[in-house]
Amino acid sequence: MDLDCSSLLTIPVSYASCSLGSPSNPPPLLDRLHAISTAGFEAIELSFPDILSFGSQHLGHEIDPKNYDELCTVAAEIKVQCEKRKLGVMMLQPFSNFEGWPEGSEGRRDAFERARGWIRIMQACGTNMMQVGSSDTPLEKLDPKRIVSDLRELAGLLEGPGFRLAYENWCWSTHAPNWLDVWNIVKEVDRPNIGLCLDTFQTAGGEWADPTTESGLLEDVPRDKMEKRFQQSLTDLSKTIPQDKIYLLQISDAYKVPSPFSTEADDSGLLPRGRWSHDFRPLPYNGGYLPIIEVTRAVLRTGFRGWFSYEVFDGGPEGKETDVDLLAYAYTAKNVQERLVAECAGKKFPV
Repeated sequence: MDLDCSSLLTIPVSYASCSLGSPSNPPPLLDRLHAISTAGFEAIELSFPDILSFGSQHLGHEIDPKNYDELCTVAAEIKVQCEKRKLGVMMLQPFSNFEGWPEGSEGRRDAFERARGWIRIMQACGTNMMQVGSSDTPLEKLDPKRIVSDLRELAGLLEGPGFRLAYENWCWSTHAPNWLDVWNIVKEVDRPNIGLCLDTFQTAGGEWADPTTESGLLEDVPRDKMEKRFQQSLTDLSKTIPQDKIYLLQISDAYKVPSPFSTEADDSGLLPRGRWSHDFRPLPYNGGYLPIIEVTRAVLRTGFRGWFSYEVFDGGPEGKETDVDLLAYAYTAKNVQERLVAECAGKKFPV
């Protein structure tokens, strides 16, 4: 199906607050909000770590991550600061390790305590959407039979205040690393306020690329078979997911890592694709190698024309870069949006 370029020009564009500037040394939130607004973005994804860091400055002391009274005070101030810059808060993120904890476990108690606290924060900052990433908790610690019921219960908690749940496949997840995995779960949850957060990095980085190989690609089958398998997955995505069940598409690319990562988790327990995600995700057209246009085009072919959101963690090709011109980077991201939608529609874009 050909894409109508004019319809792509109506897509609203957001920027994840946590992902402007160096991943290892984030600049002050207000500096990032200024750059995002000046470059012409309409909204931000507000990250929970940004609430903590801005809150420490705003309140003059470190904030306990479970002190939801103080967190709500800070979130309300961030809303004010966004409104001054004509920015909305499109989503609160990233909620991790929520689903599948055994009944009666400390993990499950903590997950639902956090969820109720986050709902309060959402009300304070003025957003109506929570992002949940598919859990990377080791499977032996989870009860897979609880995954759907937990998400159904969370959707119920969010439904009261009119909020939505955007469920994302994190490509290092232990139970749902691919778009089809999370889509099957969302279908089974079967609630009107749960949909998908799709992501170019998570899709291509899980089904096409691999940071643990010399080639940077999946090598479980020959290259031509891998490419055919990936293209079939994208075709299936276009034909399978209803457009109204896609709540947003996050955009980023990936650098090929300087040397292959170990296939084992690091000392913190983070799996290799999680490490890759943390420091090696530039904007498209800026040194990465993933098939970003193909993934984006597949999502657009569902008819989706909702939020595009730029979520990059750009530590440079070595993963160590710390010096970032915020305003120049934000403008580059806005230019990427123009080029990306043009090329998705088959148009030549002047470089």
